[in-house]
Amino acid sequence: MAALSYPKKVVLGDITVRDGFQHEEKYIPADAKVWLAEELILAGFRRVELTNYGPPKLMPQFKDAEELMRRVRTSKRIAHLLPEVEITTITIREKAVEKAIAARKEGIGPDRILFMVSTSESHHKVNSGLSLEEYWRMCERMIPLAHDAGLKVCGTVSTIWGCPIEGPTKLSKAVEFTKRWLDIGADDIEHADHDGSAPPNKVYEYFSMILEAMPKPELHLAHFHTTRGWGLANVLAALAAGITHYESTVGGIGGQPANFVDGVPVGGTGKYYYQDPSITGLVPTEDMVVMMDEMGIETGIDVDRLLEIGRMTEKIVGRRLRSECAHTGRIPKTYTGRR
Repeated sequence: MAALSYPKKVVLGDITVRDGFQHEEKYIPADAKVWLAEELILAGFRRVELTNYGPPKLMPQFKDAEELMRRVRTSKRIAHLLPEVEITTITIREKAVEKAIAARKEGIGPDRILFMVSTSESHHKVNSGLSLEEYWRMCERMIPLAHDAGLKVCGTVSTIWGCPIEGPTKLSKAVEFTKRWLDIGADDIEHADHDGSAPPNKVYEYFSMILEAMPKPELHLAHFHTTRGWGLANVLAALAAGITHYESTVGGIGGQPANFVDGVPVGGTGKYYYQDPSITGLVPTEDMVVMMDEMGIETGIDVDRLLEIGRMTEKIVGRRLRSECAHTGRIPKTYTGRR
């Protein structure tokens, strides 16, 4: 009988503290962010995205970026694990890269920084304030400086499967952008379905194209939103294509940076793509890990601790989140006697 083929071991990164909280319309205290980062690391995550070095005026959720980096870097709870952990910060523009380099030199900076391009010119301009060609030139200047400081560089490709501003996009353009990132020195690539536009068949088609053109799975990281409920289906499609690196958020929170925080309108990245801001979000970390565990895939994550983290994160943000497994738990393996 034919069996579904997929990798039996994966590398997972959790990006809740950055991407998850960036969509929250209330400021999440630094104490809660530090607690969550520590707990994720203690649960087995060795890739954690922590903050954004962008302008706090536009994104006040990250006004604590320097404090957060310092506190996590000097945390006694996780000191024994930190040498194994890769911490990422977002650095969209030059000043953010300069902050990351300065923090790295102080010994309290990230290990990896992340740039972002969209195959859609309109979407890219909203996110970065630059045209695509201006942005590529900036990255060509800044990547060598980051490498000289000991920083890894991740290049994100977004609007792969569609753009909320321009509509349909071409998969082939995203493949070209991936090659361009690698040509100018990026260490790995995040392939982002930033708004839940990707159907599973197109996910399989795209990652098959990527691995055919650049057949090193460790270079490619899948990032799925579940705006339309397809997130886990897309994870399965990526697994079937051979992708081994994934990232997600606890409770499936996250999305476009908030344009309203603590009762005050702020810049964010402008008007929300969807009228209801609550429908955005990434694949829930808990559900993805439980699913992979049931499939016999080695994740390195303490599943039960992760589910506890998920329930506590709901208390941090003050509402029920999108994870089902945080409430249903794992599939029972023994008879409970319940009816």
